[in-house]
Amino acid sequence: MQPQSPQPPQFQQQPTVQIVPPWMISATFDLPGFRVVQNRGIVRGIVVRSRSVFGTIGASLQTLVGGNITIWSKLCEQARLEAFEIMSLHAAELGANAIIAMRYDATEISAGVTEVLAYGSAVIVEPVR
Repeated sequence: MQPQSPQPPQFQQQPTVQIVPPWMISATFDLPGFRVVQNRGIVRGIVVRSRSVFGTIGASLQTLVGGNITIWSKLCEQARLEAFEIMSLHAAELGANAIIAMRYDATEISAGVTEVLAYGSAVIVEPVR
């Protein structure tokens, strides 16, 4: 009889972080097919980003040929995505299942450093019957 190899330890599954799903977030003041039953307040997600030296050099080279500066476009898109996710997490922490009147804002804090803000009203909605 051959000895059995030890079994790998059982890992406990980490709890999934709850966020408000993207399809329940709207730039309008309502969600079609749902009605607002409770306002949970303003929520926001803030990300502050800086450009790297290498990214700045690469972007400078891209400006020579013109067109979309993809290095900075990717940086901006990533910052917006992170701000959006933080806002969604904050809304879920308040017990909201939707966000209405969602907006983005960006401010240059100093040369090469930008704040990206996603904000909106966290609400509880229920389907219209």
